[in-house]
Amino acid sequence: MTLRRLHLKLGGMHCSLCARTVEKALGRLAGVAFVNVSIPHEEVLVDYDPQRVAAEEIRRVLDILGFEPREPDEAGMLAAQERELAQARRKALQAGVLIGLASAVMLAAYLRGPTPVGMLAMAALALYATFGPARFIIFRNAWQSIRRGILNQDVLVSASALAGLGGGLVGLLNPVFPAGELFGAAVFVLAFHLIGGYASVSVHVRASQSVRRLLSLIPPTARRLTSQGTEEEVPVDRLQVGDRVRVRPGDRIPIDGRVVQGTLTVDESPITGEPWPVDKLPGDPVIGGSLNRAGAAVVEVTRVGDETFLRVVARQVAEARALKPGILRLVDRVLLIYVPIVFGVAAVGFVGWTVGPLLTMGELDWTRAAFAALGALIMGYPCALGMATPLAIIRASGEAAARGILLRSPEAFQLLRLVDTIVFDKTGTLTVGRPAVAGVWTAGPAPDELLRLVAGAELPSEHPLGRAIVEAARARGLEPPAATEFAAEPGLGVRATVDGHRVLVGSPRLLVREGVDPAILRSLVEQVEARGQTGVLVAVDGAPAGVIALADEIKADAAETIRALKNRGVAPVMLTGDSERAARAVADALEIDDVRARLLPGEKAEVVRGFQRAGRRVAAVGDGINDAPLLMQADVGVALGTGADVTLEAADVVIVSDRLIRVVEALELAGRSYALTLRNVVFALAFNGAGLLAALTGQISPVWAMLAMVLSVSLVVISSLTAQLLPPTPARVRRELVLQVPDIRCEGCVAQIRRAIRRLEGIEAVEGDPAAKRVRVIYQEGTVDPGAVRAAIRQAGFTVADERA
Repeated sequence: MTLRRLHLKLGGMHCSLCARTVEKALGRLAGVAFVNVSIPHEEVLVDYDPQRVAAEEIRRVLDILGFEPREPDEAGMLAAQERELAQARRKALQAGVLIGLASAVMLAAYLRGPTPVGMLAMAALALYATFGPARFIIFRNAWQSIRRGILNQDVLVSASALAGLGGGLVGLLNPVFPAGELFGAAVFVLAFHLIGGYASVSVHVRASQSVRRLLSLIPPTARRLTSQGTEEEVPVDRLQVGDRVRVRPGDRIPIDGRVVQGTLTVDESPITGEPWPVDKLPGDPVIGGSLNRAGAAVVEVTRVGDETFLRVVARQVAEARALKPGILRLVDRVLLIYVPIVFGVAAVGFVGWTVGPLLTMGELDWTRAAFAALGALIMGYPCALGMATPLAIIRASGEAAARGILLRSPEAFQLLRLVDTIVFDKTGTLTVGRPAVAGVWTAGPAPDELLRLVAGAELPSEHPLGRAIVEAARARGLEPPAATEFAAEPGLGVRATVDGHRVLVGSPRLLVREGVDPAILRSLVEQVEARGQTGVLVAVDGAPAGVIALADEIKADAAETIRALKNRGVAPVMLTGDSERAARAVADALEIDDVRARLLPGEKAEVVRGFQRAGRRVAAVGDGINDAPLLMQADVGVALGTGADVTLEAADVVIVSDRLIRVVEALELAGRSYALTLRNVVFALAFNGAGLLAALTGQISPVWAMLAMVLSVSLVVISSLTAQLLPPTPARVRRELVLQVPDIRCEGCVAQIRRAIRRLEGIEAVEGDPAAKRVRVIYQEGTVDPGAVRAAIRQAGFTVADERA
């Protein structure tokens, strides 16, 4: 059975009981497998079998229920949200004026005593609030809820307002009720509900701002190259896969693609959260919306329309908004019985202070009865429980997005905090994911000369190891000479003639087949393999010449990430399909004790199942297509945003960069946001329970009850919006490091060094001067050690003579 997902906006959605009605009605349809409703964002997600139920039938059921289903067009939705926010703001301003006027009239009555003019003024304010800005609460929201058999907070507010208004009108004719206070209660309860509605709308609109900011990064037009090589400016939505566009300094890259000509220095910070510009060379991918700081290039389009990176992220954010974590489902279940209980308590209070005094003293206490009933309705208002609680999750989602962490499933808030084991894929996750020359071991020739000859032999090759050797030679300023008589031997290596020398590059079998005894190189190969590196043997003119060591470079922040996880009590595990020796070399460098090698994708998932059977909570981090089964099996799947689309779809959390330290930040964020959410729920329930009991005494004026309720909501909202979910990044002192690098020969060398150094945390700028053989590095003090900079330059294949800091 292949399920499809239907994502709709729902007009007329007011509370958790509306959501419960939708979930129950759609859940009864044959073929519907999953229904989830988001109240703050007025959205519904439905997973259904198109062979058994049509999307039109789902929409028809929603129409019958009285809701307004519509497609979640992101651009149209953002515009509609702006209109909704503006309308809610106007109503909130009116509510503020009503509160001010009512407070002034009641203060005057308190100081000078009640007067007919003051009573009439309060009556006018109550009537205006009821039939003016708040009429939609009573005559639309509450009425629709009653028609559906739902008792929710709109019904509760409407009952409070109408009871206050009715009691006040009776009090004008007969002073059996305190008219002024009852009118005031009607004004305050409606006004604060309007203000709460504005706060709710503003929060969920603000939660959509990250998507809006992302989509606004895409420029409206692009410079497309024609078949004649000329430029034409076309709308971005007319670009097709395979088109080529030109990008100049200061341009925003219009579409996802890869550089085919030229170089760019790209600022991806609004998209990935990475603060430093990234150099893009031919073959490197670029993300539409990134800002080109320097350089010019031709980019070939690889993805268009809804498949572009930013559109995929926007869609995933929208779907994540419509999902609901377990703690909010618990709140929904509580509200199903909570509101009827409030009405019951109000009825008990009213009857208790009418029938009770009548039976005991022979008279009715209308004032205390009114205070008890209306006070219970007001003190029981579940705003803090039903509205303020999701603010913690929305707040956390926004803070996560700002750091390049996309929480696709709100369940991740609960599950991540329970994780005690994190499983990492090796290649592309803990390591960079592409081979690089780690060293040149010779049996005679000078290292640079050997590397130059090997690079010449590999120049025509398409093999990744050959490309890595050519890049390393060029990084050292060694231009590979042209090769003749080139031949690639599948599974063995290559042979060619370079500068008149017959060069063999590959495995021992290639050398043996060509009559060269590789025994003399065996000790060099053993030294290379002892480091977990791959050794490529070289023979020149029939004699063993040396070994080129290649390795997959460990990411700059991998060690820091592993240390941070251990400090949190989380056990890191590395799973890889690579050899035991290569896996152990990486694990030892990162101090990972548990490492499993030579695993197929299904076997990695089985390892996770083993951990889960042992009672461990497991998160998995990966970036490749073969990591999808691993991520889906884990309790929480974390995908690096540089990975394959299928991996991103399998993940609960997406790190929109290749920075591993974001995994630690996601854990911290999940734990703190869940604690904040739970604290809000407990506080709201405790306050409402105490308020209901206090209201039964009949001693609390409805106005004071209203103020107490507002105070509780305000405290929860302030707590949600001001709580520190992640520690702020401390201000750093900028330092300058000047290094003398004698073998810089060109701007290509500078670009290679820049790319190597910028992998380090805290690097702000890297400048190179080939003529002066000098590299200048601007970095943040305390974030990177100068020795790490020197090591990065050496790892790129250059030497460092001295430094000045």
